[in-house]
Amino acid sequence: MRPRLNVVFFNQANVEEMGFDGGGLSREFLTEVIQSGFNPTRGYFLYTDDNTLYPNPNASALGEDYLKHYYFLGRMLGKALYEGMLVEIRFAHFFLAKLVSRTGGSLGFDYLHSLDRELYRQLCNLKKYRGNVRDLELDFTIVQDNFGESKVVELKPGGGSIPVTEATRVEYIHLVANYKLNRQIYPQSRAFIAGVTDVVYLEWLRLFDAEELQVLISGADTDISVEDLRQHTVYVGSLENPDYQKTVDDFWSILSTFSESQKRDLLRFATACSRPPMFGFRDLQPPFSIQIVPDITRLPTSSTCMNLLKLPAYADKAVLQERLLYALNSNAGFEYS
Repeated sequence: MRPRLNVVFFNQANVEEMGFDGGGLSREFLTEVIQSGFNPTRGYFLYTDDNTLYPNPNASALGEDYLKHYYFLGRMLGKALYEGMLVEIRFAHFFLAKLVSRTGGSLGFDYLHSLDRELYRQLCNLKKYRGNVRDLELDFTIVQDNFGESKVVELKPGGGSIPVTEATRVEYIHLVANYKLNRQIYPQSRAFIAGVTDVVYLEWLRLFDAEELQVLISGADTDISVEDLRQHTVYVGSLENPDYQKTVDDFWSILSTFSESQKRDLLRFATACSRPPMFGFRDLQPPFSIQIVPDITRLPTSSTCMNLLKLPAYADKAVLQERLLYALNSNAGFEYS
C-alpha cells in the first residue's frame, strides 16, 4: 500500500471511464471509501455523545468477515496518513490512544470519559459513595445492548453471584472500564490497528499522542490564516488576462472578510476537509489551487481530488461574492474531475 495507487473507475454500465490517474483519482477513491466506510450507517463504527467515532462492539453480527472490513478501513486510513491527505473523520480520544499505546492498546479508567461520559460520572460517584455499597445491589456483571436486545455479561467468572461491596467497588469500577474500553472491541481494534500499521510504521505513529494523531488525520482545529493560504496557493493557467487577475484579487479580498465558519466552508468545498494541516498550508498535498475559467454563466466549482477551486471570471466583485456563497451553502458547485 505504500506505493502510489493507480485507480480506474467504471460507470454504471461497467464501462471504464477515460482518464489518467495522476493522483487525483486515487485521492477521490480514498476520500469516497473513507467517508463511506466510517459512516455509522454501515454499522462498523458508532458515534459517542461527542460525535467522535469508535468501533461498534456488536459488529460481529454484520457478518463472519467483519474483521476484514476493519483491517481494510485501517489500511485506507493508513494510506491517507502516509500520503499526508486530510480526511474529515474524528475518532474518539480513547480509540486513538489505543493506536499509539505502548501497552498493547489496553486502556484504564480515565479514558472512559471519552467513550461514555455518563457512565464515567456514575462510576466516579460510586467511588465516592458514602452509604452502604451493598444497598445498591450491584454485582460483577454489565448489561450490553445488542441491537436492541439486552445481554448480561460477567465482568469476571461467576460475577453474577458476586455482590459489589465497599471493599470491592474499586475492582468493579476498573473491570467495567476494562470491558467498555478493551474487551468489547478487542478484535475490531486489533484488526483496524493491523491495517493501519500495514501501511504506516507503528514506531512512527508512536511519535505522536492521541491529540496530535487526530490533527494528522483531519487537520488542526485552529483559525484559518488567509495569508498563509494565499502564500501557498498555486494558480492553474495564465493570469496575464487582466480580468483573470482581477477575479483572483477579488477572491482574496472577499475571503479576508469571511467569518471563520465561512472560511471552513470554503476549505471543505475545495479540499473536502475544513481544517488546515498541522503546520499550515505549506503541507497541504496537493497544494491549494485556483483556476480562472471564462464561462461566467457558471457557479464556482471545485475538484476536491486536486484541491482545486474553479472561479468564473466575473467582472463584478459583488457577483463573485454572491455566487461563491451560494455555491458554498448549497454545494451546487461541487464536482469531481
